[in-house]
Amino acid sequence: MSEHLAEDFNIADVITEDLIDLNLQAKNKEEVIHELTNILYKKGLISDVKDFSEDVFLREKEGATGLGQGIAIPHGKSDSVIKTSLVVGKTTAPIKWESLDDKPVNTIILFAVRNTEANTLHIKLLQKVATLLADDSFIYALRHVKTKKELLRLLSKEPE
Repeated sequence: MSEHLAEDFNIADVITEDLIDLNLQAKNKEEVIHELTNILYKKGLISDVKDFSEDVFLREKEGATGLGQGIAIPHGKSDSVIKTSLVVGKTTAPIKWESLDDKPVNTIILFAVRNTEANTLHIKLLQKVATLLADDSFIYALRHVKTKKELLRLLSKEPE
């Protein structure tokens, strides 16, 4: 992906309804990551579930990815990523997660980033999501979405 494309890119370029699961069955962090990783694999966005999961768990050891208010943003930069993507899941029950407010999470946005794009697209993607997550009304809406379409529309919305 060229620098120019990275400038203009929208979150809608890296997520579809197929990459959203509003009813994760996971009971802990590992299960959440495996469940979301399997979605990426089934959609042909990663080539190896084990490799990608290991890269995500490695990153988890570096520091908390729970942002607070019930949201976590784990990510994996990996050679097994075929196309940089986001996958979003909501759990039925709160999940224990290392987070800035020490509270559990139930909305997880997993970043899958190709190693070759780790510096440009990854940073643009994180900036875009961080901007959205800095907005309390966005967080409220994110925590209360009922449909995949609603979530997709919310994520694709340009910050004002």
